[in-house]
Amino acid sequence: MRRTFFLTLILFLGTLGVVNAQQFTYQPISPFFGGTNAFNYQQILSSANAQNSLQDPNTLQADTRTELERFADNVNTQIFSQLSRTLTQQQLDALNFEEPGTFTAGEFAIEIFEGLEGLVINILDTTTGEESQIIVPN
Repeated sequence: MRRTFFLTLILFLGTLGVVNAQQFTYQPISPFFGGTNAFNYQQILSSANAQNSLQDPNTLQADTRTELERFADNVNTQIFSQLSRTLTQQQLDALNFEEPGTFTAGEFAIEIFEGLEGLVINILDTTTGEESQIIVPN
């Protein structure tokens, strides 16, 4: 009896070093029950869209313009786009960005100088007082 007690005690003490334990924590995976996995975003969005019965009234109206009207709108858009690009390029060509100084372009005051980091361009919106800085490294 004594021998089995000591044998059991030795086996018990021998297994203490082998046994490991860890803390178990519950983390919900389903986004419908509080899961916070970012990869479940699409599942939540598709479920919300499936349940949404409201429609945007602007999307329900069909485009009633003829092909000729759509073509004319497209040509007008392209002409205005080209005109604005040309005017903007003319304004930028009039400015000499290679010499340091201060320039005014519309509502913007542009200051250009060579700094330690490279070419520094400060842009100030004179109407709102907002300022931006662009640094072009050497």
